[in-house]
Amino acid sequence: MRRETRTPREGWQQRVESLGFDFHTIDGEPYWREDACYRFTADEVDTLEEATSELHSMCLDAVDRIVRDGRCEELGLDDAAARLAERSWRAGEPALYGRMDLVWDGSAPPKLLEYNADTPTALFEASVVQWYWLKDVLPEADQFNSVHEKLVARWKEVYTGGKIHFAACYGQPEDRATCEYLRDTAVQGGIETVALDIEEIGWSGGDFIDLDDRVIATLFKLYPWEWLLDETFGKHVPKVGVRFIEPAWKMLLSNKSILPLLWELYPDHPNLLPASHRRADLSGEIVRKPRHGREGEGIVVLGPGIDEPPPAEAAVYQQFRELPRFGDRYMLIGSWIVGHDPAGIGIREDLDRITRNTSCFVPHYFVD
Repeated sequence: MRRETRTPREGWQQRVESLGFDFHTIDGEPYWREDACYRFTADEVDTLEEATSELHSMCLDAVDRIVRDGRCEELGLDDAAARLAERSWRAGEPALYGRMDLVWDGSAPPKLLEYNADTPTALFEASVVQWYWLKDVLPEADQFNSVHEKLVARWKEVYTGGKIHFAACYGQPEDRATCEYLRDTAVQGGIETVALDIEEIGWSGGDFIDLDDRVIATLFKLYPWEWLLDETFGKHVPKVGVRFIEPAWKMLLSNKSILPLLWELYPDHPNLLPASHRRADLSGEIVRKPRHGREGEGIVVLGPGIDEPPPAEAAVYQQFRELPRFGDRYMLIGSWIVGHDPAGIGIREDLDRITRNTSCFVPHYFVD
């Protein structure tokens, strides 16, 4: 695994915009970068694929044990949310996708930092944008990327008939692009779809409805479960027959409190880092993460003997593992799951040790 310097394609902005990728620059700084890329070997890709598959299986086992043993409260779920998650899991409601954030230096086993299992983003750039970059720049090489094909196939597996409504905060460019891309993969799977902003979902008194007063039977929501249940209409969610994608049991995996539970169930597993709900259980440098933080929000690195600033919300603690550094850039691997299969990776990098929503996306390729 190595970072390479590359010459960007001439007119790359127009090239990516033609794909629908219009947030390639954030606040005047490039979010998409192709002046660099990461090179892997086929064996290294196999290592990432195997670790992702293993971690996903462990996560599903953890959900089953949490539901079976009635431990949802340990993840901060109230009674209503716990019942919803448990009912969803027992009903076998299928999941579409997720993204695991991994730290890996190319030699030691990849380690799970967190599982973005409910509303993962950076999907369009991982699936489509970097693939077209590869075809233009390194057509003889390959890429760990079967995201698109697996999404189209997965929609056919989870589809139960009728229209699927797709809802997101359409005023946010990344959310809009991610939701519209997923809607396009559903259309390619032969499914009729309807797009609407999350704020356009109405309540008829007995059903959730769209702007044309059509009942919403299946809803893909790029909107976190904890936000949804906290909305005024959230109290109606358990009462209606809406089929949600992602299903309610994903609340258990998108919650960082899953990290201490995984460590409890699989102590010393090579793909896990020690984690706890108590700082005193860990030593050395520790990362404190809010239970529901996203894109690096609220993450604090605590060194030995450093007084801990009070957390704004319930938090978990995880042993600190430095991201690999190439020059002045720290690199994080986002490994995608579609259905139950590893589907590819996307790479983010930053000058800081904590990856945030403004951290750059950098393409990759691999060779035999």
